[in-house]
Amino acid sequence: MTQEPDLREALLAAVPGLRAFAISLSGQVDKADDLVQDTLLRALANLHRFQPGTNLNAWLFTILRNLFHSEYRKRRREVEDPTGSFAARLKVQPEQGVHLDFEDFRVALSELPSDQREALLLVGASGFSYEEAASICGCAVGTIKSRVNRARLRLAAALNVSDIDDLGPDSMTRAALQN
Repeated sequence: MTQEPDLREALLAAVPGLRAFAISLSGQVDKADDLVQDTLLRALANLHRFQPGTNLNAWLFTILRNLFHSEYRKRRREVEDPTGSFAARLKVQPEQGVHLDFEDFRVALSELPSDQREALLLVGASGFSYEEAASICGCAVGTIKSRVNRARLRLAAALNVSDIDDLGPDSMTRAALQN
């Protein structure tokens, strides 16, 4: 198959069989024609991998079959939405922001003085009352309230939170999620 006219003739002779196989796999003539075209393009691009003297048709059919299954796996993950109506109804916030926000919070929390961090975690995260937290820490209720307040203020400053609108998704994400 080293001579170009022979290779061209062999490729052209394989097209009807490839097309029939592609139609049987896809069930649609237009998709089958695209699959055959992609197969021939892939074969030409990888002609250096073909072993002369081996079965060209088997090689081409293998390429076609692999392309079909790759496309099938890809289509299973995709949702067909030609009008865009499905995409317009989606309202899911991106997840990466939550992970980044949590990491920022974790770092800011670790930078608090230990007595403030302890008081904030007892009251804010563990749900203990000020009285219970004071009992656990062995100090006055007013001391716990003061530590929690200072911890909240330091966290807000470290995270650039000045009001409730600074929490949750940013203004760009909120705008994208609007109807």
